[in-house]
Amino acid sequence: MSPDGSAFAHQHGDPRSLAERIEAQLRSRVEEAAEMASLDLLVALRARAGRPAPEDGNDRDRAELSDLAFEFLSALRGTLIAELPAADRAALEAAEARAGDPRARALAGHASLARRLPDYWQRFEAGRLTFAESRVATVGQERGWLRRIFGR
Repeated sequence: MSPDGSAFAHQHGDPRSLAERIEAQLRSRVEEAAEMASLDLLVALRARAGRPAPEDGNDRDRAELSDLAFEFLSALRGTLIAELPAADRAALEAAEARAGDPRARALAGHASLARRLPDYWQRFEAGRLTFAESRVATVGQERGWLRRIFGR
């Protein structure tokens, strides 16, 4: 319950329409899920590379996490858009075009995909696993490549 006694005080005084509030919530959920998936991956990548885990409050770690989340959403978009019908693809592109910067476009696009694909979250999870596996595999390859160059 809110301080004023109503169960839905978050709606009162909010000038946005119901559709706009739902859209904002959906974008927020996509962003949160992408960041959580990327945090798990970032910890795994750093452990594999022998680097310390990300620290709370560290701006460089936060930027690295944000970049990884954006990279994941871009890769997932590429996978999902290939299966979209032309009408849904046009709606996705229109939603992305209304957003400002690249990160906002990614969130708008995924919010659109989440509304249009009934199994979006299952595909999100499958894409997360595939993305994580490919990224973790490259850490070992990079180290092997550097070892071959420097003979260590």
